[in-house]
Amino acid sequence: MGLPTLEFSDSFLDSPDFRDRLKCHEIELDRTNSFIKELIKDGNMLISALKNLSAAVQKFSQSLQDFQFECIGDAETDDEINIAQSLKEFSQLLNTVEEERRRLIQNADDVLITPLEKFRKEQIGAAKEGKKKFDKEAEKYYTVLEKHLNLSSKKKESFLHEADAQISKERQIFCDASLEYVFKIQEVQERKKFEFVEPLLAFLQGLFTFYHEGYELAHEFEPYKQQLQFNLQNTRNNFESTRQEVENLMKRIKSAEQDFKAPGQWTMEGFLYVQEKRPLGFTWSRHYCSYEKETKMFTMSNSEIKSGGKQMFKLQSCIRRRTDSIDKRFCFDIEVMERHGIITLQALSESNRRLWMEAMDGKEPVRKHPWCQSSCFAYRLCGNPLLEGSNAFYMLPLTQFNLDCFDVYTAAKAPADMDLDPDTWDNKTITSGLKNYLRCLAEPLLTYRLHKDFIMAVKSDDQNYRVRAVHALVNLAEHFSGDKLQKNLMTVSNLGVIFGPTLMRSQEETVAAMMNIKFQNIVVEILIENYEKIFHQSPDPNVPLPQSQPQSQSRSSSHRSNAICLSSGPRKSRGLYPPALCLADADSVFPSSQSHSEYTHRPLYQKHLHVGQFLTTELL
Repeated sequence: MGLPTLEFSDSFLDSPDFRDRLKCHEIELDRTNSFIKELIKDGNMLISALKNLSAAVQKFSQSLQDFQFECIGDAETDDEINIAQSLKEFSQLLNTVEEERRRLIQNADDVLITPLEKFRKEQIGAAKEGKKKFDKEAEKYYTVLEKHLNLSSKKKESFLHEADAQISKERQIFCDASLEYVFKIQEVQERKKFEFVEPLLAFLQGLFTFYHEGYELAHEFEPYKQQLQFNLQNTRNNFESTRQEVENLMKRIKSAEQDFKAPGQWTMEGFLYVQEKRPLGFTWSRHYCSYEKETKMFTMSNSEIKSGGKQMFKLQSCIRRRTDSIDKRFCFDIEVMERHGIITLQALSESNRRLWMEAMDGKEPVRKHPWCQSSCFAYRLCGNPLLEGSNAFYMLPLTQFNLDCFDVYTAAKAPADMDLDPDTWDNKTITSGLKNYLRCLAEPLLTYRLHKDFIMAVKSDDQNYRVRAVHALVNLAEHFSGDKLQKNLMTVSNLGVIFGPTLMRSQEETVAAMMNIKFQNIVVEILIENYEKIFHQSPDPNVPLPQSQPQSQSRSSSHRSNAICLSSGPRKSRGLYPPALCLADADSVFPSSQSHSEYTHRPLYQKHLHVGQFLTTELL
C-alpha cells in the first residue's frame, strides 16, 4: 500500500488523521535515510574491494610481465616464440582490463557515493529541519492558544483585541510552517524517484560499460586464443614425439656399457685419477681429463681445487700398465712433450681404460707369451659388437607386414606377382609400412649431409627465406623425384609430427639432436605447404644457403619480436563515465568497438584442409 496524500487544506485543520498521514511520511523518510546510509557504507566497501581486486590483478599481471620464458636449444620454433611471449600478452590484456576497472573506481565516488550523500543531506536533511520547525511552531501555537483561551472575559477590550491579534499571528506562523513542511515532504518523496535511483543507474552503467569492454576484449582475444591454442597443440604433439625419442635414447644408453662414450667435441673425456709424487710416497687425485685425437692435446683439470686452472699437454705415447707392476687396477701410462718421465693414470673401469687406450692409440706392454697378444685381440674384437640387421628394428612393431616390407627393402626387385589389392593394403597399413621402410634406410631420405642445413634453414626468422632455402636444399638432394599424388585428411602439422623423425634424423644420437626434432617437423610442413613450388619449380640460384653459427650467437633476443600479439596499434581512448544516464539519448546505447577490426595478427595455420599432395609419395 502506498503513502497517503497530504493535502494543504489539512494543514489548517491539523486533524489527528492529518497527523497520522504525516507520521507515515516521516517514517518512510527515516527508513529511506537509514537505507541510504547503509547503501553508502556498502558502496564504499564495494569500491574498496574493487581497489583490492585491481591491485591483486596488477600484481599478478606484473609477475607475468617479469617472467622470462626460456626454452631448451639454441633456437626457438614459431610455436615456442608465441608461447614464450604469451605471458607478456596475457599481462597486457589484464592491464587493459584493469585500466577500465581503474576508470570505474575513479568515477564511482562521483557517480554513486557523492550524489547519494548529497540527496540524503540536502533533501532528507531539509525535510528533517522542516519537521523540527513544524513541531516547534505547533508547540508554541498550542501553548499560546491555551493561554489565550484562559483569558477572563472581564479583561479590558483593548487587551483582548491585542491577544486576538497575537493568537492570529501565531496561527499564521504555525500554518506557514505546516504548509512548508508538507510541501518539503511532498518534494522529497518525488525527488527520491530520480535523485535516489539515478546515481545507482549511472553506477551500473559504468559497471556494465566495464563488462562490455571485457566482452569486446574477449572478441579481440579470440583470434589470438585460437592461434595460441594451435601453437600449444603443436608443441604438445612435438613433445610426445620428442619424449618418445628421448626415452628410447635413455633406454639405449641404459642398456649400453657403463663407460658409454657420448658424442662431443672431444675424442674422449671423463674423470681419471692421476698419480702424484709426494715426499712420503704417492697420492692419487681426481682430475677431469679430455683428449682430442687430431691435435693429440690432453687436458687435465683438478676437480678438487675450484680455482685450479687447466693443464694442457701434447701426447707422445700411451701404454697400458701391467697389472703386476702396480698395486692399482685399470692403470695406463702416458708420455707428454711438456714433462719428463711418465704420467700414470687410473681409469674408472677396465672398459673405461680400453676407451681411453683406443682414443690415444695406446699400446700393450711387451709380453713374453705370444698367445696373450692374440687373446687380447680376440677380447677387443668381441668387446665391440656391431649392431646390424634386425637390431635396427628395436623401435618398430614386429608385424607380418613389417617383415614383408623388410623383405621388399632387402630384395633387389619387387616380384611381378605382388598383391596390390587396396582392400588388403589399406592406407593406414601402407603408411605404417612406409614409415618402417623409411626408418630402415641406412641414411634418412633428407640425408645426413643436408641435415644441419635443413635445421639451420627453418631456424631463420624470415618465413620466405625458410621456403626458399628448403627449396634449394631439396634441389641438392638429387634423389627426390616422383609424380604420384595422394590425398590426406590430416593437418599439415600432424603430418610434420609423423614424418619429421622419419624423413630426417641426426647422425649423432644426443638429447640436443632430439630437441631439433621439432625443426625437422617444420621442414616437413614447409615441404607439404609449398609442394608445388619446391617440387615443380626451379629454386632461386641466388638464395644463400644457411651457415652454422656458434651456439652463443645463434639465439637472438629479437626473435620474440616476431611473436603474434593481440593488437598492433594503440587502443581507442575512452572518456569518463557520465554521472547520469539519459535513456532517451541514442548515444547512451553501448557502441560496438572498432578495435576488433583493427586487430592484426598472423594468418592462422589451423586449417583442417585436404593435403592434396602426400609428401612421402613425391619424395619416393
